[in-house]
Amino acid sequence: MIESKDGEVGEMSAPETQKKPTQGWYEFLRFAAVALALALFVRFYVAQPFIVRGASMEPNFEDREYLVIDEASYHFREPERGEVVVFRYPRNTDEFFIKRIIGLPGEQVVISGGHVKIINAAHPEGFVLGESYLSADVGTYLDQTKTLAAGQYFVLGDNRPASSDSRVWGVLDRGFIVGRVFFRAWPLTRLGIVLDNGQ
Repeated sequence: MIESKDGEVGEMSAPETQKKPTQGWYEFLRFAAVALALALFVRFYVAQPFIVRGASMEPNFEDREYLVIDEASYHFREPERGEVVVFRYPRNTDEFFIKRIIGLPGEQVVISGGHVKIINAAHPEGFVLGESYLSADVGTYLDQTKTLAAGQYFVLGDNRPASSDSRVWGVLDRGFIVGRVFFRAWPLTRLGIVLDNGQ
């Protein structure tokens, strides 16, 4: 503190000292570490990119499209019918597949005559699944009936004749699901949020 001539008391600040060069580097490194930690958190727990390979989801998702997967939602709720998910292939967990959820835990899925029928507690007689996301000339074949236990899902590709899915290798356990498709980043002509119908 310092007292002025007229008796008022005020503060006097010391002259500003010049920052050391090492202090600037420290601030930069600290910022970079925080940014990297945030990026890694988003990458592994919130969203991550995938590139579509193959024709199993055409015409809604085409070969070489760049998709962003929402990994966070399924920490708060269960997957729903109609959602397109990316998951680890149960027979080789190094591979990732993209398919659409058709049957939910506790349901029975019946494929017959080119159609999919769902039997559950709300519809004990069953109902034929309306699939507006399929091309008009596409049917679902390989007739079969699958009963899903808790934590099991029945998934199909939108391009049914060219898809290796639950009709071939069986039901999908919840633990293999990585997340749902929610954004298409490439090509730019189809850039945007992905709805459940793939558009």
